[in-house]
Amino acid sequence: MTSNQHIRQLVTHLREGNVRALSRAISTVENRTAESAELLKALFPFSGKALLIGLTGAPGAGKSTLVDQVAHEYRKQGKTIGIVAVDPTSPFSGGAILGDRIRMQSHHADKGIYIRSMATRGSLGGLASTTADVATVLDASGRDLVIIETVGVGQDEVDIVRLADVTIVVLVPGMGDDVQTIKAGIMEIADIFVINKSDREGAERVEREIRAMQSLAVRHDDWVPPIVKTIASEGTGITELVAAIEKYREYLERSGHAQVRRIANWRGRIVEMLRDALFQRVLSYYLSEGEANRYAAEVAEHKRDPYSLVEKIVDELGKPE
Repeated sequence: MTSNQHIRQLVTHLREGNVRALSRAISTVENRTAESAELLKALFPFSGKALLIGLTGAPGAGKSTLVDQVAHEYRKQGKTIGIVAVDPTSPFSGGAILGDRIRMQSHHADKGIYIRSMATRGSLGGLASTTADVATVLDASGRDLVIIETVGVGQDEVDIVRLADVTIVVLVPGMGDDVQTIKAGIMEIADIFVINKSDREGAERVEREIRAMQSLAVRHDDWVPPIVKTIASEGTGITELVAAIEKYREYLERSGHAQVRRIANWRGRIVEMLRDALFQRVLSYYLSEGEANRYAAEVAEHKRDPYSLVEKIVDELGKPE
């Protein structure tokens, strides 16, 4: 069987709802095998229908439990769901430290929910570098919603806004600096705020601080992000959260901001894809491991400066092979 035949067969099985085919497709994309680009090209025409929900916030905010409860609520409505849980990378195996099987075991027998843990593999911004491509695979598989939970580094998770249709920022009272992420500007990316563990002392103070920040934040639309209080461990406030998500979805479609947002998201993603492709080309053609070591040694010994070196490599990119 040729590579093209294998990809066509994999796409067919994935579109038919075969979970093994979906798992193989995601592994192919995540590991960036030789077939990954062709697979994504074949799947892209089937994508664009799922609602992408991004959940971000500081560690310990209860994001995983919240995702679990939101998925359960949508399943009661008959929706099919893909969940991507981005976790820290193990320094030993390179895999995700926290596993979906540990945190979301209640869904293991539900074929309407597919859960995948991804390791960041050194990526900043709270997302693994292939998260967007994995979301495309889940979207193309026919899922109604794709929920992406970021790694939870707290200060640097704004990447999710360039991928998700709806971005939810989760805060929790009683962690010292109540609105933990104001300093990083993460407050500005929220379409919905969730105060989880809202039975704790200080929940009202967090809400006041969010409202104070909202008066200063600048949005490019007239949407005022609602604040939803939840106790995810008990399922409290989940119905209200899902209602807020649906209200924002309706607002996006009614106002025309959905298309504006998709265009902005794709512009950012195309730039990232170009950067990744060019970087891989530089590594493959102009910067083998031996050359990299030689250049590094020359710079370290001050035999050449790194600025001229980078200019030289970039100039060679534009020359015909």
